Parts: sequence; structure tokens; C-alpha cells
Amino acid sequence: MKRLDKEFSIDFVKQLDNNMLERLEKEQYELVWFTDMGSSIADYKGINKVITDHHVCSPDTNYSFHLNPHLFGLDGSMEISGAGVTFLVARELSSDCRDLAPLAIVGACGDLQDVKHCRLQGFNRKIVEEGEKTGLLKKQVDIRYFGRETRPVYKLLQFATDPLIPGLTGREDACISFLKECEIPLKDGDNWRKWIDLSLNERRKIVSEIIKLLLVKGFGYKVAIRVLGEIYLLAKEEEGTELHDAKEFATMLNATARYGEPEVGLNVCLGDRDKWFKKARNLLRNHRQNLVNGLQLARDEGIVEREFLQYFHAGEAIKETIIGIVTGMMLNSGEVNTNLPLIGFANTENGDIKASARARRELADKGLNLSVALRNAAEALNGVGGGHSVAAGATIPQGKEEEFLEILEKEIKNQLSL
Repeated sequence: MKRLDKEFSIDFVKQLDNNMLERLEKEQYELVWFTDMGSSIADYKGINKVITDHHVCSPDTNYSFHLNPHLFGLDGSMEISGAGVTFLVARELSSDCRDLAPLAIVGACGDLQDVKHCRLQGFNRKIVEEGEKTGLLKKQVDIRYFGRETRPVYKLLQFATDPLIPGLTGREDACISFLKECEIPLKDGDNWRKWIDLSLNERRKIVSEIIKLLLVKGFGYKVAIRVLGEIYLLAKEEEGTELHDAKEFATMLNATARYGEPEVGLNVCLGDRDKWFKKARNLLRNHRQNLVNGLQLARDEGIVEREFLQYFHAGEAIKETIIGIVTGMMLNSGEVNTNLPLIGFANTENGDIKASARARRELADKGLNLSVALRNAAEALNGVGGGHSVAAGATIPQGKEEEFLEILEKEIKNQLSL
């Protein structure tokens, strides 16, 4: 919009409820562009709108103003993200916007669209190619664990998931000992070495030893090869910063929005590398500490197992905006049953309950779809729900958690029995 010299305002919203729709209708904008949301209101007649979204949607007749991969037989959970379809429209509006391809890939990585195949697939692939042609994006095969650019190597291993490293994940001392046994120096002078500081031989040695560990512990070849995959680098950003690796960039953006300051992330995306970038880094540091605290609280609270799911209730101790991340981290911690979906509950500011569900991709391959299950369970209680097959959320009335779990469990049982 800036490049087209259009007047516009931006509003960040968590969900499109009736109050929001009524407000937008009353304010009578010439056009409202919904990004990464809005498919559920495609046929809503009170607002002149454009929708660029990737969530599951019903077929509708309003194709002219609704761009969603599901309307074209594509999988919006893996083949293109909300950022990706928004990029496609921006690029058609102005060829100058081709340089925004890296942000579309940040969005895809933020939505974990590279997880199943350890690389981006589908239409995302074309966006990667476009980014490479402009010299703004590079892809390469490397270790997939988070924190290649910014974490000390032992921390990268300590928090490693997908796959978990037996004997190392979650154990700082064991990770330090492992590196010493591999004869990998932990520091350069006073500075902890990060993955990007290691030589190619050092990287190969660590990857080789991790794969051996996984195979010896019986994880199998398919799991072991997930240690390696494609990573996506923003070529014009400074190496060693949170902006150079698409996954780390996405995590920083996530942190700004989850603490009520999405305009910080927006300004970083618009190119600020001074005031707003510093603020984003501070929010990210705070976010990481909150996640550590949230994980400990989930452990202390204890996971309750049922036949087809497991759950914990954080009450007000974990912010509703990060309960989903804590739930995902808990599921991948090596401390809970990964054969069951995990649901985390947290109180919301307006008195409702936020439910976030996470599951391993293997369950989706067997028929699990948390988006459908949570939506059906929430709607039965006058709540709302949705999301993706292995990561979904719902908002339900307080005090209805047990009923919600009962309905949700039946939904999951039916999906896995088909």
C-alpha cells in the first residue's frame, strides 16, 4: 500500500467476532483487506473486502475477492501460508513487490510449513525460487534445530526437538559433555560458539554423532534423517542476527505480537534496523524467559492423560498468547506421551478459556485433524475454534473445560478410527 501511495490504516486483531464485524461495517471503509484470516466471513455482505488467507474454508461463490489455497485444491497448512498468498496479490499489484518474497518465506516458516518434509513444498517452492532470483533469499541444507544463528551450540542441542536427541534434549550438562567428547571447543575466547561459528567438519561430526545416537536408540532411519533439512537465509540481513534465518525472524515477529506490540514487528518488516529492531529483541528476550517459566509451570501442574488426549491447565499463570507455544514445547520435551495430542488451557483476559492443542505429524497421517476437532467441540459449547491439523486453538466459556474435553475426545477417537 505504501508503494502504491495509498492511504491506509492497519489493525491487528485476534479473531473476527460479531463486534469487530459490526465496527468495520459502521466505519464504512472503502475496502478492508483481511490477511491470514477472514475466510469464515467470505460471504459477509456488509463489508467491501479482499481476503488473503490459507486456513481451511468452505467453497464459496465470492472467488473474485477471496484468495485461499483450499479454493484451488491446495493444502493451506503446507503448500502456502497467509503471508504467501498476500505476497502473490502484492506482487500482482506492483512488480516492485517482488523483493517481499523473503517475508512470505518467513511467514511459511513461522507457520511450520517446512516441518513435514523438512523443506518447503508446493507453492512455497515457487516463492523460494523467486527470492533466489532476486538474490534476496538463499536455501541450503543444514541442521534443522532452532537457534543456528543466535544460540550457543550446547543450547541449540539442549532445546533440540523434531527429532529429540536421546540423552541430550533438556539436559544442559549432557550437551556440554557431548561437545567435549566430540572435541568441539565451546568458546572462542570469552564468547560462546554458535552453530554458524563452527567449521564444516565440526558440523558434520556433530550431525553424524546425533544420527548415530538416534539409530542406536532405535528411532529408525526416517526419524534420524530429520536432523538435516533445508534452511532459508535472508541474504541482505546480517549473519548472526535474528533476521538472517527465516525461522528466527518468524519467532521474533511472534514475540512482538504475543505481547501486544505487533506494530514493533511490522516496523521491523518495513525495514527498521534501529529503534524498532532493538525493541523487538527486548520483547524476544522476555518471550524466551516466559516460555522457560511456562514450561516449568506445565511440569509442576502435571499432565493428565485420558484415553485419546492429554492436557494441563495453567489458569492465569501462562499468558493466553503463549499457551500454544508452551504446549508445543511440552509435547516435544521428551517428558510427555507423544502418541496423544496435548491440550493446554489458560484463562483469557475477558474471562473465557483458551485451549491450545498440539500433536505430532504422525497422528495427522493417521487421520487426526485438530482444526476440525477443536472447532466442533468449541461450537458445541458456543465457543469458537480452528487452526491446522496438528496445531489448533479454541476459546470456550469458563467452567466448560471438562465438557469440552469429553466432546473433543470423542471427535479425536472418531477421526483415528476411520
